[in-house]
Amino acid sequence: MGIKTYTPYTPSRRNMTGSDFTEITKSTPEKSLTVSLKKNAGRNNQGKITVRHHGGGSRRKYRIIDFKRNKDGIVATVMSIEYDPNRTANIALICYADGVKSYILAPEGLKVGDKLMNGPEAEVRIGNCLPLEKIPVGAEIHNIELYAGKGGQLVRSAGLAAQLMAKEGKYATLRLPSGEMRMVPLNCRATVGIIGNGEHSLVKIGKAGRKRNMGIRPTVRGSVMNPNDHPHGGGEGRAPVGRPGPCTPWGKPALGLKTRKKNKQSNKLIVRRRDGKAAK
Repeated sequence: MGIKTYTPYTPSRRNMTGSDFTEITKSTPEKSLTVSLKKNAGRNNQGKITVRHHGGGSRRKYRIIDFKRNKDGIVATVMSIEYDPNRTANIALICYADGVKSYILAPEGLKVGDKLMNGPEAEVRIGNCLPLEKIPVGAEIHNIELYAGKGGQLVRSAGLAAQLMAKEGKYATLRLPSGEMRMVPLNCRATVGIIGNGEHSLVKIGKAGRKRNMGIRPTVRGSVMNPNDHPHGGGEGRAPVGRPGPCTPWGKPALGLKTRKKNKQSNKLIVRRRDGKAAK
């Protein structure tokens, strides 16, 4: 999928870019695989804002994606490649030989009419889902399970892929897109190939209104607030933070503070962290 530019009839339009959607073959989703998406504007069940800068945005339906890919031994045909407003990757509508339809993440190179299969007997081919023990070392994979049968949790964004580096004992060692080396049980499943729509990261938003359409509200810098509103606020002209480090509006350390628990159970499965340091 390529990037398109626009005629600059306004200043914001001059630097705006978007996807040309050449891979998309169908404009409306499969009705049986969509559900309504309720907006909560970042609020929890008590009505309190727990995630800031959320609210508004265009209405959209949620597409039910099959991250488990547990319908084994049945050939599926790719019916269409579709846009999904809920994620960066495109999705593919597949129809199994028994008539069941489902959505999957569309890997790079997948086309309408291609045949896919899930399970240990499937070929190692783009779009097929197999246990890690059946995938050869060096293969690029995505939609990787952390727990067998739970469904893919790792590597699900546009243009990403992990690489299978080694197999030893009950675990496979993966190199994730962040650079982290991590062990995953061999009976967990993954899909072969790189996720499509890799140019998504090159899109320039161009104007504030387009961000509002995505449901993202404005972010105000703390340094332009008053002292009673933010720890960074106050002072004449541009003033420094005036603290040992940057803070959140509630005075907690921000920007770079490590929040991962020291005794997190999955630490033992991380071989090397994304910063290059060995896991402790």
